Amino acid sequence: MAGSRTRSLYHRRSDRASSLPRGSARWHPTAARIRPRPPVRNLDDHALRDLTLLSRALFDTPDEGEILRLAMDHIAAAGPYSAEAGYLKVDGDLVPSPRNGQTHASAVGRRVRELAGQDGPVTVPGRPWGRALGLRGLDRLHGYLVVTSRSRPTEAERSLLATLVRHTAAALSVAFAHSRQREDTLELHRLRDERTALQRQLISVVAELRYQRAVHALMADVTASSGGEEAITRVLHRLTGFPALAEDRFGRLRSWTGPSRPDPYPEPDPVRQDEMLHAVARQAGPVRIRDRLITLVRPHGEILGVLALVDARDEADEHTVLALEHAAVSLAPELAHLRNLAEVELRLHRGLVDDLLAGTDEGSAYARSEAVGHDLHRSHYIVVVQWPNRTADDSFAQTVGRAASAVGMHSLLTRRSDHVVLVADDRPHARALYEALARETGSRSGTIGVSSPCDSLDDIPHHYQEAQRRHSREHYGTTFFDELGLYRILGPGNDYRELETFVQEWLGQLIDYDSRHHTAMVETLSRYFDCGGNYDETADSLAIHRSTLRYRLQRIRDISGNDLANVEDRLNLQVATRVWKIVLGGPG
Repeated sequence: MAGSRTRSLYHRRSDRASSLPRGSARWHPTAARIRPRPPVRNLDDHALRDLTLLSRALFDTPDEGEILRLAMDHIAAAGPYSAEAGYLKVDGDLVPSPRNGQTHASAVGRRVRELAGQDGPVTVPGRPWGRALGLRGLDRLHGYLVVTSRSRPTEAERSLLATLVRHTAAALSVAFAHSRQREDTLELHRLRDERTALQRQLISVVAELRYQRAVHALMADVTASSGGEEAITRVLHRLTGFPALAEDRFGRLRSWTGPSRPDPYPEPDPVRQDEMLHAVARQAGPVRIRDRLITLVRPHGEILGVLALVDARDEADEHTVLALEHAAVSLAPELAHLRNLAEVELRLHRGLVDDLLAGTDEGSAYARSEAVGHDLHRSHYIVVVQWPNRTADDSFAQTVGRAASAVGMHSLLTRRSDHVVLVADDRPHARALYEALARETGSRSGTIGVSSPCDSLDDIPHHYQEAQRRHSREHYGTTFFDELGLYRILGPGNDYRELETFVQEWLGQLIDYDSRHHTAMVETLSRYFDCGGNYDETADSLAIHRSTLRYRLQRIRDISGNDLANVEDRLNLQVATRVWKIVLGGPG
């Protein structure tokens, strides 16, 4: 610190001339300094004028080191003197002038420091007289001027030397004052700049805090109003200007606010969705994936949904990220609440359906179904869903429930060890539920069994067994029990009523026709099959003409609506006639 201060003192140069003005009689055009006069014992007008010009030059010089140099260079103007050394006090230390001689520098410097601010004699070999003269200001010591003389000075010469020292000290006081003023001015500018920077920083922090409070207040209001995903995305779009969207954890859109909504919204790919969720979960805060800034809604670590902003130009800043994070925090309790409601509803559904499948009191079942918003007074179908690659746990049960709702099915739901059971109030579509579950699970290796319509709660356990008798020529897909034909009576657990139902389905119209018209259409069909479809043998066994047999077979086709040329119809009709005759006792 002292070294840099010293260099600045001794190397600064004023813009003004550092020597006496041109008007001086001792002015030199190149050296720009006063030429020392030959030593004289008596003062004359030239000496006084030289000292006056030197004094002016000292006060016109703003640089402390230059002032000390001028005084040392022109000390001879006051008498038979030589300047042995000069010192400036910088940061409490006496710093020697670069013009100091090297011969006696160490001894002179040590003597000056011994004086401790006082004037005192200095011994220099070959000089009979020497003094160290303090350059003092009003409140401090500015330095020292060490002066020697070839002879002992007169009183007048001493007086002139003292005057020169006082003027030098006064000039140093002015220079130091100007220097402090410059430093104070620079420090003031620095402090002002620092204050301005701090004020700007404070303004930025205040604005940031105000924005955070505004975002927090808006999200808190939305949460308090229970506006759900739509309210959250609406506020998020208003805060950021970007399209905002919310998806469930499976990638299905729940809410979109803003322009450019895809129509239709793309169906999610389960594998890619899982990869995306894992990629975002590994990062802290929102993550950019293609044109979206995505964050997860996951209270207590469980992923319940996805909140995102569409930012195709990558323009999102820290305020956008802040708003998205606050929105995700606000949405988390809402989704957790919905999740809890769904779990409660699932438990209520499971308890009711479990009782229905086992057999329960009708009054209690109707009351409980009304409590969960389901009408059991209508005809129902029992639907059994099994997917080999999915365990029938609560997660899969919820997946089945979402898929059923997505295709418009109103149902109650429960689960068993290896399958999920739906009690639906309408006949499911042949492929809609299967396709929805194939998309949800990412696999097509599942089966769905649908019972025949059930008009009584007491029949639900029997129809549950029907739904479990899944069979499909394609091995996977949806099987309706009332389309199974012969397979209905080939499975385990069949009873007499099942046989009656099968016969009634395939021969019921013919039986009724025979009863009303006293004909023998069912017996004719049975003999036809017994004779292997041979017209002559059948006609002979019935004792009728061949043309009469042909007429009856055509009437059988018309009445039953079945085609004897169709392999499936022919097989089911033949089995039905055998059961009718052997098991059920024929026409009786």
